[in-house]
Amino acid sequence: MTITSEPDRATAQAWAALGGAPELAGRVRYRGAPGLGQGPLPVRELARATVGVCGLAAAELAAVRAGGGAGDAAPPVVDEGAVATAFVSERQLRVRGREPVNFAPLSGFWRAADGWLRTHANYPHHEAALVRALRLPSATPEAVRAAVAGLAAVEVQERVYREGGLAVAVAREYGDPRPLVEAVRVPGAPGRTWGPAPAGLPAAGVRVLDLTRVIAGPVATRTLGLLGADVLRIDRPGSAEAADTYADTGFGKRSALLDLAAAPDRAVFEGLLAEADVVVSGYRPGALERYGLGAAELLERRPGLVVAELCAWGWEGPWAGRRGFDSLVQAGYGIAARYAGPDGTPGVLPAQALDHGTGYLVAAGVLRALAEGGGRGLRFSLAGTASWLVREVPAAGPAAPGYAAQPWLRASDSGYGRLRHAASPFGEWPSGPSRWGTDRAAWLPR
Repeated sequence: MTITSEPDRATAQAWAALGGAPELAGRVRYRGAPGLGQGPLPVRELARATVGVCGLAAAELAAVRAGGGAGDAAPPVVDEGAVATAFVSERQLRVRGREPVNFAPLSGFWRAADGWLRTHANYPHHEAALVRALRLPSATPEAVRAAVAGLAAVEVQERVYREGGLAVAVAREYGDPRPLVEAVRVPGAPGRTWGPAPAGLPAAGVRVLDLTRVIAGPVATRTLGLLGADVLRIDRPGSAEAADTYADTGFGKRSALLDLAAAPDRAVFEGLLAEADVVVSGYRPGALERYGLGAAELLERRPGLVVAELCAWGWEGPWAGRRGFDSLVQAGYGIAARYAGPDGTPGVLPAQALDHGTGYLVAAGVLRALAEGGGRGLRFSLAGTASWLVREVPAAGPAAPGYAAQPWLRASDSGYGRLRHAASPFGEWPSGPSRWGTDRAAWLPR
């Protein structure tokens, strides 16, 4: 089994974006056979680099908690087979032997009068919005195909967004550059020091308030949970997560429901916030500000917090406030066109790499911020990860053959029954997830 000895350029780029000491990036070592294919963009290199910097950040925090410095971080070794399997965890999932539903019938690419369109209608309210916007006679692929064929792609995009749905015209060129990470230190924040952590659990004792949905944010928080954090996810009643999605990303955390517009639930939330060390938010810019829970407001109230925010389209520009998913960002950022087939039909990355890659970057950013005492605001976006992929991530050369997913598949009991699932690149979860929204809204004892 070969272990790389040269510093990996993509790892060095990601580590620098996270503010890590440059000399540490070369400590990450990769082994094993990758399995994300050799397409036109360096997805394999992005995947292993994001996992690599997460492992390095975990090692850095462990070293600091042991009384040393960042330079004492143990060199992490990342298996590329584990990375490849984890990056398609939603495809590897089996729930009581059943394959998951990853895309609904009305989610996909559609030929418009002047190009192509990508829709996302996995949630019932998004499907209903698509049906309203296009005045469909029925919620069927045939009806969508007929309606879109006679319209300009951007016209459909805007109609659907006005109705509260999700559709994006497939861009032929790459989108504007976006930063991979944005970080703001809080002046005068009280530095937090952590005592020694149990072996393999550098985030033990850290309380993480998880306000994320779908893939990128939940990947970040399930990773922090595996590394020892007490992760409590909070959702609003009535906005149910898809069961298969939570069965995949609910490892390493608990899940409770609170209505922030209701005074009793808001009081419970404020109590949780008062004892949290980290807040991870996956809502679009401006969504939490109406509750007084924007990052700036949280850091003003609690200067020692680590607040990590992620969104789809970036934090500036006309699309900053729009909802989005990995598949839509691939379409709108020019990646889908880059992967087009011979007949011009847009294609996709071999994994939802913007989601998974951003998730590991978020976890890495949180771990680094904890190692430096907290008091940090961090911003990430799927578009930022896309920008890095298409402009900066270098190809690492031919990949070693021999990848197989089987060594990285596990079986666990869960609130959804017996699961077959992908292992984490960082170890084993002790148990499967509970059912979404069924846990108590309270922290575990430290």
